[in-house]
Amino acid sequence: MRVKRYQKKFNYSYAFGIYPVIDLLKYRKNSVIKILKKSVTDGSKGGRELEELCREVGIEVEEADRAIERIAFKENTYFVGVFDKYECSLDAGENHLVLVEPRNMGNIGTIIRTMLGFGYRNLALVGECADIFDPKVVSSTTGALFRVNFKYYKDIQEYMSEFPNHTYYPFMLDGGQDIRTVEFEEPYSMIQGNESKGLSDEYKDIGQSVFIPHAKDIDSLNLSIATAIGLWEVGRRK
Repeated sequence: MRVKRYQKKFNYSYAFGIYPVIDLLKYRKNSVIKILKKSVTDGSKGGRELEELCREVGIEVEEADRAIERIAFKENTYFVGVFDKYECSLDAGENHLVLVEPRNMGNIGTIIRTMLGFGYRNLALVGECADIFDPKVVSSTTGALFRVNFKYYKDIQEYMSEFPNHTYYPFMLDGGQDIRTVEFEEPYSMIQGNESKGLSDEYKDIGQSVFIPHAKDIDSLNLSIATAIGLWEVGRRK
């Protein structure tokens, strides 16, 4: 297999860096195709841990300087995990984060890492979204991607039909209730919109719409910030 610069049409992707590759080996070992490394590494403790883990699980580490230089987007990339793309199912009894048409790869990566930090492990991606397997997303999660469940849905109706017992909380600038006064009923779905346009008006008729109060000096909060505030506010009440 000759690795090439990533394209969405590939049925495989890459995890760049020591700790994303360690998480790939720990949580998605069956998806691993190969592990590549540079002939001269940084000699770090993490690098030694990664190579020891490869020995434990029986995966050979292959020296491939030229291949890494060809596919990596940072010069100091010493390890690369090549893995098959995979599918997940969401846990029906758990709370979900729902992102509607997120397009910014950095935002998606940051959100995945944040949701894991607050104990959420189920992510629904609705509509036309950025590619969650793009190495830039994988890298920005610093390995958290391999510890969460995610699934794509063509529209919100498809998602809701699969989880009819969830209560829905769409976050909107003109939402009907201040987040500080909302009683989130579990299992719930926290719904966040696109970075530039948020959620359309149809979401006002879905569950209980919510707004996060902020100063009038700005028109809206960044998607990853708004999501983090929502996850934290609900989580702190437990």
